[in-house]
Amino acid sequence: MSHLRGPDGTVLCLHESDHEPEQVGLRLVENKREEHEHPQGLVDRSILRSRAGIRAVSWSLAILTITAVAQAFIYSRTLSVALLADLIHNFGDALTAIPLGLAFFFRSVKGERLAGLAVVLAILISALVALGQTIERFIHPRNLSHLWLLAAAGVIGFVGNEIAAQVRLRAGRKLQSPALVADGQHARVDGFVSLGVLASATVVALGLNLADPIIGLVITAVILHITWESWHTISTTDPGEMLEHEQH
Repeated sequence: MSHLRGPDGTVLCLHESDHEPEQVGLRLVENKREEHEHPQGLVDRSILRSRAGIRAVSWSLAILTITAVAQAFIYSRTLSVALLADLIHNFGDALTAIPLGLAFFFRSVKGERLAGLAVVLAILISALVALGQTIERFIHPRNLSHLWLLAAAGVIGFVGNEIAAQVRLRAGRKLQSPALVADGQHARVDGFVSLGVLASATVVALGLNLADPIIGLVITAVILHITWESWHTISTTDPGEMLEHEQH
């Protein structure tokens, strides 16, 4: 008995005479199409990861930029060094989205790791600038005004950073990106740092003007701690390993 077979020897049917030539040709085309579906799926997943990463960093960039601009306006009215420390850090945090976005755009694992290092460097620089401003305020103290605006800046900073943290952490865990997760953890802690600005406004309102540079110093110390935690995440985890670590 003769059987109709495909190019790879697979039996397509038991009786060759039961099928027209057009039907046989159609089955052969379908088999070839199936052979190409799996490789194409792999390419699609890579592209989808790239697009999801770019979307996450773009949203976080927009959110943190709006937050920093609002805080900059309030700083121009209050001249609070605690707010300035938080403001510098938020601007630096927003800018870390640029190297991360480029890494996702080029779909580069090495680029993603380098972007993570750029995140750590940006955090460290913001800590050093904030430290310098805090020391200057200890030497040349100033009276604060518009304390209600200063308190509002703290709330704005907390809300903006928490939203950005949610965007980065969800995308980072889904995409298994250590750099994006580290940046999300960074933004989350930044939100609590912003609450330090609210504390500064409250204490100064009670009559202790020295509280502003003291809280600025505490914020700087927290930023330095964030630097160390982010460095640890980036240096010990490669892209693609995040979910494996969480599962075990």
